[in-house]
Amino acid sequence: MTGAFPSAAAGAIVRDIRAGGGDRLELLAAEPLAPSFPHPLLFLHGAFVGAWCWAEHFLPRFAEQGFACYALSFRGHGASRGRERLMAASVDDYVEDVFLAVGRIGRPPVLVGHSMGGFVAQKYLEDAAAPAAVLMAPVPPQGLLASQLKLAFANPTLFAELNHVLAHGRGSPQGLRKALFAGAVAPEKLDEWFRRTQPESQRAIWDMTLFALPWLWQLNRAPTLWLAAEEDALFPVEQLRIGAEMRGGTLEVVPGVGHAMMLDAGWPAAAERIAVWLRAQIEG
Repeated sequence: MTGAFPSAAAGAIVRDIRAGGGDRLELLAAEPLAPSFPHPLLFLHGAFVGAWCWAEHFLPRFAEQGFACYALSFRGHGASRGRERLMAASVDDYVEDVFLAVGRIGRPPVLVGHSMGGFVAQKYLEDAAAPAAVLMAPVPPQGLLASQLKLAFANPTLFAELNHVLAHGRGSPQGLRKALFAGAVAPEKLDEWFRRTQPESQRAIWDMTLFALPWLWQLNRAPTLWLAAEEDALFPVEQLRIGAEMRGGTLEVVPGVGHAMMLDAGWPAAAERIAVWLRAQIEG
């Protein structure tokens, strides 16, 4: 099954190449006109969203720069199967989805995971290798608990609203704005993105809090870039610094952006830092 998403970049049209039938996992693709990087990139989204969050800016931008790009919607997210069983989905289920996507891509990709997707990438690396990994404001290997406690004391109103989202599946555009963005957001874009948010598996949240933390002694040691958002309301820089020390890799802070680095007004700085780092790692 295929479909097209609008893109301003000639030759960087974002396509849905998901399979039909029982293997219906949404996998968006953006192919470069002139490939210049030896490995594909596989983008993994965070909680409450789907692959669409990458199609807004990152897929066209990276394809323009010569990267073959893919973005997966985990089961129950976006246009993937399993919405009716979402609340039972585990982090291991999402890892299985990554394996299915890698099989469809046909060669090992660089993993680019945001938030929950960064946690899933760490779990994937327990069982498989990757040329490199980029973890953008990820759930750190020590889990959600420390960040949740800090948020509860520092911003109890936002903490309560996020818990409401978990319990009832919906928040408000204003809550989304406070949780995810530091820069200016056009009201029509904020409304659009809010309409596209969805419930998240509470089982997966518990997995990331306590029950399925990464086995650090078993992780394949791919070169890893940790990108922290300077204005992140959910995962402060110090939490990611601890994670990078535990897991290994390079930590960099993107100034002036909030948690949703791929959508915030400062997204070009995050995209550029990833592209530069990848070329330095892979191409020497």
